[in-house]
This record gives sequence, structure tokens and C-alpha cells, in this order.
Amino acid sequence: MADSDEDFVLESSGDERGPKARGSRRQTRKSKKQDPTAAPRREKWEDIQRSWDNVVEGADGSIAGAVIGLLEATKRKRLLRDTTPIQRGIIRHLVLVLDLSSAMVEKDLRPTRFLLSLRYARDFVTEYFEQNPISQLSIVGMHDGLALRISDMGGNPADHLTALQEKAFSQEPKGASSLQNALEMARAELFHTPSHGTREVFLIFGALSSSDPADIHETINALVEDKIQVRIVGLAAQVAVCREMVMKTNGGDDSGYGVVLDEAHYRELMMAATTPPVTKTVSTSTPSLLMMGFPSRMVETFESFCSWSVLVHILS
Repeated sequence: MADSDEDFVLESSGDERGPKARGSRRQTRKSKKQDPTAAPRREKWEDIQRSWDNVVEGADGSIAGAVIGLLEATKRKRLLRDTTPIQRGIIRHLVLVLDLSSAMVEKDLRPTRFLLSLRYARDFVTEYFEQNPISQLSIVGMHDGLALRISDMGGNPADHLTALQEKAFSQEPKGASSLQNALEMARAELFHTPSHGTREVFLIFGALSSSDPADIHETINALVEDKIQVRIVGLAAQVAVCREMVMKTNGGDDSGYGVVLDEAHYRELMMAATTPPVTKTVSTSTPSLLMMGFPSRMVETFESFCSWSVLVHILS
């Protein structure tokens, strides 16, 4: 029986090649089979690198340590990605907008878009305040064509995590999403923020349409006037109005709009928003100093009583 199709063809066509060629072919096959020093040939499927081959279990038999190591490596890669010396904002005011419409019940992202977004939103809040300790955050949801205030503007991550657990997680995804209502509520949140900090809106959009009460382009122009930067992560496909919004609010740069490919890419896009945005310097603006709340020493020329000493005197 021949070892391969080629050998079978050679043996069946012996009249054409002659007995000499046929004998040398058989001798070569025999020498290959009898050579004990020849290295065995590896198949292509044996060289496949599997992601779980490098996972090392801990002392307790779990892979929690390996998972933490992978997350730390991703964080270091994100921090070292941009080595260009640029100026970034230190004090940030960001509104996180979550899509809670019926489009979030899809299971193309496991377990569902809704559950995965809430889990990544909790990770985003923790990472955001770790990277920006003196910044503030607010969370807004949109469902049934309305905007839902999940948490107010504040700098305590525990309040936002509690609000996500109590309000957002208890909401069942339903109805349609309204970009205009959510952006108007975000504008109201950022209206009283000081000018020395950044004004940002980070939107997680899972639908392909928006139910707006008026012209959304007027809202986009208002965002540009208020100097509010918008970043969007799409879960389904690219939407023209979202791309236009990102470009107009970021000076023509549409890199702040991304569409997820899988769960890992979704997390990468969300964690990228924890890095402060680049400060675009305007030639007409002049640098200004920010007054900090440190106390100053004052010496009085005459004796006086403080409120505490007056209270002690009254109680005595």
C-alpha cells in the first residue's frame, strides 16, 4: 500500500519512469523509515498558541492572580501608549450616559449588553477616580425616550457605585433611547462647573436610532458653544449623527467615537476614556492661576474672641 497519493502515482507509472527510478524511490522511502536520527515532523496544529497555556494557578488553585496580572499589564500598556509630551486636563467634570433602552437586551455581548455595560461601568468609575482623584463624575441613563438621573455630580466613587447598583441595575431595559434628552441633562449638569476644568460627556450607545423631541443638531451646536467634549462607544454599528457630534465637539477629530468588536474591545474603549483628554490651547486665551483654599496667617492688632471662646464663656 502506498504511503501517499504521490507514491501511488509513482508506483502506478513505472513503465514511464523505468525500473531504475522506481527502485530509487522505494530505496529513499525505506531509508527515511529506517533512519532513527531523523527528527519527527510536527504537524501545524501542534504549534497553535493557546491563551490559557500561560495561565498559572495560585496557591489556592484559582487564577485570580493571573487575571489581576493581565489587568495590570493592560493598564501599563494604556499608560505607556502615548509618549508624546502633551498637556492634559487635571480637573475633569464628566457625565457618563448609559443606554438603558430595549436595544440593550441583545446577547451579542455576553451575557447581555445591559449586564456587561453595568459591570464595565462599575470598573470605569473605579478606574476613573484612580486616574483622576480630584475630578468629578455624574451618571445619566436613557430609556423610554427620557433621561434618567442616576447619580449627581460628585467626587465620591462609593456614591456612584451605590447608585449604579440601586437605580441602574433595577431598571429593566425598555423603550427607545433619546440622545437629545440625555445630552440636555448632561449640559445642565455641566453648566455650573468652573472654567478651569474640562467638560466631558461619555456616552454608551447601543441603539441605531434616537427618539428626540426636537432638532438634535441644535443641541450639538449648544455643546460646541459650551465647550463640552463628547466621546461615544457604539455597541451595534456606526451612526452618522454620533460621528458628527464627536467631530464637532472635538475640533474635527472623530477618534473619540468607536464601535466595539467584542467584549475585550468594549472594555478597552471604556478604559481609554479614563485618561484625561488633550487640552487644546487657543491662541487668544491667556493662562490664569487657580486660587487654592489654603489658610493664610493673619495677625490682629488688638485682642479679640473667637466663636469657640465665646461659646465656652457662655456655657461656663
